[in-house]
Amino acid sequence: MADAESTGNAEFIKASVDVRNLPTLPSNDQGVVGDNKDPQPGMFDFKAKAKYNAWLSKAGITKEEAQAKYIELVHSLMA
Repeated sequence: MADAESTGNAEFIKASVDVRNLPTLPSNDQGVVGDNKDPQPGMFDFKAKAKYNAWLSKAGITKEEAQAKYIELVHSLMA
């Protein structure tokens, strides 16, 4: 998986750094990688399945839109 720095979006990179202690959010994954193309996790891996489904719910959102939503979310959490 690529990292936030690979996007070249300075504000997105800063937001990603600001929330390093928080769990990965689907908007971050969508903003870095795009649509989820990973294989579905096993049915008893509840944490991975929840993350997979959350990311899958962001399908169709462009990387730029996902980055903007992620930045907005981080700003609201930091306020």
